[in-house]
Amino acid sequence: MEFKDEEKARTEIIKVMRIITNQGLVRSNDGNISIRLDENHFLVTPSGLYKMTMEPDDLIVINWQNQVVKGRPGLRPTSELLMHFEAYRQRSDIGAALHAHPLYATSLTIAGESFPLDIIPEAAIGLGSVPVADYATPGTPAMAASIRGPISQSKSILLSHHGTLTVGRTLEEALIALERLEHTAHSYFVAKSFGKIMPLPADEMERLQIIGRQVRGETI
Repeated sequence: MEFKDEEKARTEIIKVMRIITNQGLVRSNDGNISIRLDENHFLVTPSGLYKMTMEPDDLIVINWQNQVVKGRPGLRPTSELLMHFEAYRQRSDIGAALHAHPLYATSLTIAGESFPLDIIPEAAIGLGSVPVADYATPGTPAMAASIRGPISQSKSILLSHHGTLTVGRTLEEALIALERLEHTAHSYFVAKSFGKIMPLPADEMERLQIIGRQVRGETI
C-alpha cells in the first residue's frame, strides 16, 4: 500500500530525529515521532532502535486498529503509540506528534515547578500555555489518558517526570515548539542561578497572549 508523501514523511522524521538527538533533546533509543499519512494511517518510529542510526526504511506504517501495515520484519512500533493516538483523537488539526526528553523542561516537573511562560516573549506568543500531564507509567493506557485534557488545551505539554509532547500541523511545528520549550526552561534555570527571577509584567503578558492567539490562528 502506498501513501501520498510517504517518502517525504520518512525523510522528515529521520531529519528531525537527528536534529533533536544532536541537540540532546533525546538520548540513546528514547523519544518517538509520528506523522499522519491519511485518516487511518500513521508513520511512526520503531521501538528500541538507537536514534542516530535510524534510517527511513526502519519507520513503520500503522493504522488506528494498531495493525502494522508496512514495516521491516522484527521491528515493532514505538511503545508510546497509545499516547500518539490519543493526541490525534483530541486534535483533528494536527499532522505530527513528537515525544522527547529535554533535560531542563523535564526537570521542571521533577522539581514540581510550573512552566515559566512569563519570562520570554517568544514563549508566551509561540506556546500560549504549557500544561503538565500527571505522571503515568510510560507505554500504558494510563499514559495516553493522562494527556487527554492537557493536549486538548495546548499543542505543547510537559509529561510529569517523562519529558514533553509537542504536536503541530507539521513535524517542523512540533520541533519548533519543543526547542522553544527547552530554551525557555534552560533560561529559567540559568536565571535562577543568579538568585532572582524577574517575570514579564502582567499587562505585557496580556498583550503577548493576544498577539500569540493571532499568530497561532486561535479565536481571540
